[in-house]
Amino acid sequence: MAGTRASIVLGTAVLALLAGCTPVSPGLNLEDPATSEPVTPEGDGTVLATGLEAPWSILRLPDDSPGAGSTLISERDTAVVTQLTPEGDIREIGIIAGVQPGGEGGLLGLAIDDSGENVYAYLTAASDNRIVRMPLTSSGDSLALGTEEVVLDGLAKAGNHDGGRIAFGPDGMLYATVGDAGDPSRAQDVSSLNGKILRMTPDGAVPDDNPFPGSLVYSYGHRNPQGIAWDDFGQLYAAEFGQNTWDEFNRIEAGGNYGWPEVEGEGGGDEFIDPLYQWATDDASPSGLTYVRGTFFLAALKGEQVYAIYVRDNGTADAVGWFPGEHGRIRDVAPGPGDTLWLLTNNTDGRGDPGPDDDQLIQYSLSGMVEG
Repeated sequence: MAGTRASIVLGTAVLALLAGCTPVSPGLNLEDPATSEPVTPEGDGTVLATGLEAPWSILRLPDDSPGAGSTLISERDTAVVTQLTPEGDIREIGIIAGVQPGGEGGLLGLAIDDSGENVYAYLTAASDNRIVRMPLTSSGDSLALGTEEVVLDGLAKAGNHDGGRIAFGPDGMLYATVGDAGDPSRAQDVSSLNGKILRMTPDGAVPDDNPFPGSLVYSYGHRNPQGIAWDDFGQLYAAEFGQNTWDEFNRIEAGGNYGWPEVEGEGGGDEFIDPLYQWATDDASPSGLTYVRGTFFLAALKGEQVYAIYVRDNGTADAVGWFPGEHGRIRDVAPGPGDTLWLLTNNTDGRGDPGPDDDQLIQYSLSGMVEG
């Protein structure tokens, strides 16, 4: 199988790179097997859900939420939020009001706050992109979403470059990736919230320790950032769509300038922060990003695969693709229960070649790498 062949090559290459007890994440303690052992997918995938329409985001609900054990999935064009129960049942729990899909816009990222009681959504409305939150309630096994409350609005929208990922960081703050909405000049303009990664309180206010006083801007110089994830030590990383040359995987620094539109990919100078890893745009189109046991996993749309990314403490990274062409376009990835990885296909969004059961949520087992 393709997965087995990739595991053999990856085990030899990456273990060689990690020889001499080089950490796979900045500051990683290799004596802690819970975080130090890089992982790879193994075996065949298990289909958990089918028939999804242009799905965009996987949100696994925490144990202290009303829907403990369930997973929510957003659909971009229908504005539907679907619940996958622990028993494998699929049910619609709500249609988000005010969503106006078009191009790459619609109902995009989902997140849940630390209380486990409020779901947040990044969406495209009639006049802008915005973030809303809704109380999550349950009645038996059924979940429901309450009335939407605007957390942040006024983000410029367009037919493309809408960004759209949101997630709560280990600091309890809400982070959002916002594209330049088709105007590259916004990315270098710190007074604009487009072309940025934003950091805000759960209510949408500016944290006192943000790098630009009074501003939600956390980092800038981004074209169309999407996936965000943190390693075991609270360090933020993000994936970003390039234009014609390079897609990027970046280590995000507070106040950092990532170069767009002056630089695409590695610039090699001191003015902008270079990516840790870059791909030709035909090979990636990176969307979702997650972190599991010392390993980042990145969902590639045009590249039609999932990349396992291994970050080293010397500021470099290596990536290996999995399942190339097996599932078509991959929109999101998330940790599944136990040692598993979930991936969400995206073949029904108008750019893919959907099969009879698309789109799907698929689970793969993860195991530690074995040399050979």
